[in-house]
Amino acid sequence: MGDLATERLVLHPMTVGEAEAVVAGAPGDGARWAPGYPDDGDVLAAGRFLDTCAATGDPHPFGNYEIRLREDGRAVGGVGFHGPPDETGGVTVGYGLVSSARGRGYASEALRELLRLARARGAARVRGDADLDNLASHHVMTAAGMRPVGHDTRVRYFEIAWE
Repeated sequence: MGDLATERLVLHPMTVGEAEAVVAGAPGDGARWAPGYPDDGDVLAAGRFLDTCAATGDPHPFGNYEIRLREDGRAVGGVGFHGPPDETGGVTVGYGLVSSARGRGYASEALRELLRLARARGAARVRGDADLDNLASHHVMTAAGMRPVGHDTRVRYFEIAWE
């Protein structure tokens, strides 16, 4: 699977070698990382991706993507699916950016592209969530077209569905 390009970003499908580098915290050959990349969320997602690859093989297109700036190729975060569509066609997404890349609309831009991909690959709905006090993440999901569908004492849930 090839890269997904948006106006300002490249969503690069993570490989096993790249995920291993993220978990180790050491960029591989030719990798360009923004300061602060990878953060704890990136390391967690890369580890989950490696576990999935070991158990069932490469999950792409429903895997993890490194968010890179088109202008210089630096990795500034990640976006991806928590797994393939379930029996009802639903998938769950997650995303994150290093602090220096926040506040520029990159997360919403990356998420919109991931939603487009999910729909094109047959997903019926995409879910996401964020802590109740994480208003920036709430804005990311609504800006990408997702809508709040509920909450509990800790988390607000978002979803977009297609017929």
